[in-house]
Amino acid sequence: MHGGGMDLRVPHHENERAQSEGLTNKPFVKYWMHNNMLQFGNQKMSKSLGNVRTTRAFLAEYHPEILKYLMLSGHYRSILDFSTTSIDNVIAGLARFYSAMAWADHLADSKQVAPAAFVKILQTADQGIEVALDDDFNTPEAFARMFEVVRQFNMQARTPKQSPEKQGLAVAFQAWMKKWGEPMSLFQEPAGDFLRFLDDMLLKKKDLIREDIDKMVSERSEARLSRNFTRADELRAQLTALGISVHDTPMGSDWEVTK
Repeated sequence: MHGGGMDLRVPHHENERAQSEGLTNKPFVKYWMHNNMLQFGNQKMSKSLGNVRTTRAFLAEYHPEILKYLMLSGHYRSILDFSTTSIDNVIAGLARFYSAMAWADHLADSKQVAPAAFVKILQTADQGIEVALDDDFNTPEAFARMFEVVRQFNMQARTPKQSPEKQGLAVAFQAWMKKWGEPMSLFQEPAGDFLRFLDDMLLKKKDLIREDIDKMVSERSEARLSRNFTRADELRAQLTALGISVHDTPMGSDWEVTK
């Protein structure tokens, strides 16, 4: 297998093949994987344009998980856009995966067994992902199959009332996410810690302080308990204006930066 940019096919890779096969009289490689170009917005990333962004610079601002997901979210032969919109979409996608994983961590009980119907959903997704990856390494389609599993998990498990079936379902979902995340080098981070990292990163960009948000959410919870719903609604509106989503659960109120 040989990789490289599409711009290297001619003459670099043609010459490389000719030289190697001329010397050895054997096929050079079995598979060529030519990736497309990187760009910012509608501009190709190049030294001449002065818009080159190094991996080191990207990782100084973002988590490695974001870079890895961004690289795999598009087909390797498609143009990869490093625009702010693309990165925001990647963060939203990762948050959706990790939010489900965090709920599974909260719910899972290894003594319980997943319902047969959910196991069937996982098996069907397995087949779809294998077909996608065998089809010229179609990672976007693989992610689409994974998102469908997340959707099914959320529908069946993210309800206030727990049950042994949901606890077993969470165990199966945890193992399935780890299984498919490993070859992609994704979804191996502790879910709660990673979600907190995303929130802290976005809070910094918004010039907001976590302790201030905690205080507002706590004040809103107290207003709800005292049945001062007017004040509670005012605080929710203020939080929404700041880009903060509040979730009321049987365990209390929680929040995250809207993604």
